Amino acid sequence: MFTLANPLGLLALLGIPAVLAIHFLQRKAVELPVATLFLLERTQRDAASGRRLERIIPSIPLWMQLLAVLLLAWFLAEPRLQKSGSVQRIAIVLDSSASMGVFKNEAIARLSAELPKFQGPASTVELTVMESSPSHPRLYAGSSPAELKAVLEKWQPLDGLTDPTQTLRLARSLVSREGTVIYLTDTPAGPLPFGARLIAVGDPVENVGFTGVTFATEEGTLVWRALVRNYSKSAVDRTWSIQTATGSSEPRPLHLDANALVTLQAAFPTDAKNVRIVLSPDRFPLDDTLPLVAPKPKSLALFTATSPAFADLTTKLLRALDAAVSTTDAATADLAITSYDPLDPVLPPGNSVIFVEDSTRTGAYLKGGIVAVPHPLLDNLNWQSLLVRETIELDRQPSDTVLLWQDKRPLIFLREKPATEKHLATRQLCFNFDLRLSNAGNQPAFIVLLHRFAESIREAKVAPTSANLETGQPIVVTAAPDLPLQINATDLTGKTLPSPLATAHAPAIPGFLTIRQHETTLLDAAVFFADTREADFSACGKSEPDETTNKSTIERHTRPDPLWRVWLLLLITALLVSWKFTAGRVVA
Repeated sequence: MFTLANPLGLLALLGIPAVLAIHFLQRKAVELPVATLFLLERTQRDAASGRRLERIIPSIPLWMQLLAVLLLAWFLAEPRLQKSGSVQRIAIVLDSSASMGVFKNEAIARLSAELPKFQGPASTVELTVMESSPSHPRLYAGSSPAELKAVLEKWQPLDGLTDPTQTLRLARSLVSREGTVIYLTDTPAGPLPFGARLIAVGDPVENVGFTGVTFATEEGTLVWRALVRNYSKSAVDRTWSIQTATGSSEPRPLHLDANALVTLQAAFPTDAKNVRIVLSPDRFPLDDTLPLVAPKPKSLALFTATSPAFADLTTKLLRALDAAVSTTDAATADLAITSYDPLDPVLPPGNSVIFVEDSTRTGAYLKGGIVAVPHPLLDNLNWQSLLVRETIELDRQPSDTVLLWQDKRPLIFLREKPATEKHLATRQLCFNFDLRLSNAGNQPAFIVLLHRFAESIREAKVAPTSANLETGQPIVVTAAPDLPLQINATDLTGKTLPSPLATAHAPAIPGFLTIRQHETTLLDAAVFFADTREADFSACGKSEPDETTNKSTIERHTRPDPLWRVWLLLLITALLVSWKFTAGRVVA
């Protein structure tokens, strides 16, 4: 197998018709035996009338000139022979975003057509295929395009918008400087880093899909509201229906203007399983179905001490927290709101919010700057308008974490006790001032802090919950120690999916998820797709790759023609022979 390093050199073959044209116009010499020279004048007058086209006359100069043109074109094209054992390394980075699923067949066909061009003159090729998300394992490593195609046919892109830079860097390190890196995507982009070649196979297809869902209780009935978006630039008509395990409603018409948002709502079917809101299908099926479960957070029981100072605070918390109830049994409460009495300094053993209760009411306002310590409970909260009077202080332990200081006095600190064989882990939020001698009750930061702390207690509670999750959303399941979990994740057709707890995220495919421990259902969830960036195909398009084979690649995988000296000698010989026979032709 040979390769031409300079295919433009073949343009020298245009000399062949030029040589033939010259020989067509060349007039054959006619020998006239004469006795005198008086006829020479007439011969000159005939020649002055110009040349005429004649049939081509085979001759040694003609063949030598044609041979010289062929040899010259061969030299200028720089023929090179393939080296045995030469290898071209190619790393293919696949855009793993969900929108690529629409163009998977086009991507496979396009890649199959382009790979021989990227292989170039190399005798073999080494292929490495990976997804743009760095967390995914390598899809393929080998040298068979047929095996690569089989792998791609099973590939299912499901990620959100990803930046391929890290994967492109890894791909370049695998193939070294001489190899080729290809980024296969559905959206044209600017110049890629690390010398990667772009192949875009997208198209601005029309799409309509769900973007989210909310729930509300109206007159004792649970009502769902779902947003449907039209991503196209023209109006579309669809239908939607409600499907459960026992049947389906009649399809209802749905009209959406260009780039419009429409809200669908209805009562949640009572005692129904596998509830799905289904749109008529389009090319992007992930957002055409909205699976639902009736949301139910973990219950949170609040116990309040008998002090009337906390009655209003408890009312606000019960109103702010979902599924929170008041209880009078401190032993069964999830969270207690109580005070520290110096005459009875024993603090409650469980999860608590503790305030100082100072009956003297004579302290002056504290002075000094207020400084918040970085902590998730205090993120983005402003405490600069807090006013606190001097009171007795709580006994602070060395292991306590101070959250808020005023000058040298800790105003708020967190006390955490690890779990033991007899007791569960507990958290106590301690306010080192009297709530009645401050304006904390009027501070938004104070209410938000209490809400965050109560939600952290709820999150750590082992109890059943139901939720509607987005694909890939982080999930946290609180379970009893030393007991196995039974996990059942299915897609919309009932097909079992891999366990999501391996990555601590909801499945990437819409469906339903149930996590049980012994006889308790810890989590009952519906998983839906709502990534509006991947559902919008308006920026998708096609692109052609840059030059696939350069001169350095050809030189690396080929060697010069070993007979070039022979061809050079033939070229010189052909020119000399043509000159000799042309110069020897003299007409008298």
